[in-house]
Amino acid sequence: MSDFKVKFRGVRGSFPVADKKFLKYGGNTACVEINAGGHTIILDAGTGIVNVGNELLSNYISSGLNPEDRKPISTSVLLSHIHQDHLLGLTFFKPMHVKSSKIQIFGAGCGNSDLQKSLSDLVFGKTFPIDLGDIACSFEINDISEDNVILYRKDAAPCLVPKSDLSATEDDVVVSFYKSYVHPQDGVIVYKVSYKGKSVVYATDKECYFGGDKKFVQFAKNCDLLIHDSQYTSEDYLNLHSPKQGYGHSTFDMAIETMKQSSAKHLAFFHYDPSYNDETLDRIKELYTTSNKNIIMSYEGMEFDVE
Repeated sequence: MSDFKVKFRGVRGSFPVADKKFLKYGGNTACVEINAGGHTIILDAGTGIVNVGNELLSNYISSGLNPEDRKPISTSVLLSHIHQDHLLGLTFFKPMHVKSSKIQIFGAGCGNSDLQKSLSDLVFGKTFPIDLGDIACSFEINDISEDNVILYRKDAAPCLVPKSDLSATEDDVVVSFYKSYVHPQDGVIVYKVSYKGKSVVYATDKECYFGGDKKFVQFAKNCDLLIHDSQYTSEDYLNLHSPKQGYGHSTFDMAIETMKQSSAKHLAFFHYDPSYNDETLDRIKELYTTSNKNIIMSYEGMEFDVE
């Protein structure tokens, strides 16, 4: 049984959709759950994080008859950026409202504001009944920089470590990252989760350059799973009446080109336009995955073993 698993919790871009024509791939916005080496790492807090929280809470309750006997929830949330579709589920993440939970948030703020102030202004207080300071659990917010990595060690909370001081064992999980500025307004953080010689790269809201993004290609080199923004078809991206160039999102063709240049072993399309229903995505799936079994059309609830 693999101890490095990926579960897609929300694969939709821009805004959530609730309609019978969107049931197969799901309507929740961006959230990917990774379990590696006993650590639960959540990438983005779109509406898909709500179901992650419900399951974590259910496991917590079933772990003991009394609250004092239960195993506390311990997890971290890595934010790619703070646009609303990637934050919509955060306040409804139930483990935050359980006193014994230990939750860490990693990411970058907006403009001159640090992450804590940005989250306080955007999703707590003004737009939610409680303030950030009223969260029940142990809740730590961390601003990240490209000089650091996030280190996960057994039975220890994740911590930021300077790249120059990193000393990791095979059993440690290391998350590296860098900020790309191809997404308006403040760019987006691209993450790589590495464990036991395997790696998963998470690149949502990542528009590609003509001919490929060389820095990103190098970052994703030889990864085992590349989760890549694929919001548009090439036709929609280049549409004469409503072009999408410069919106900060890629096409399915761009994602495939990045897969080829980086020699990624598997590619998962991700962050679909909210107007693409199941029928549309089925046609896209047939076009791109029939002749390449290493290309995956991600859908809500899909699991992937990194082996």
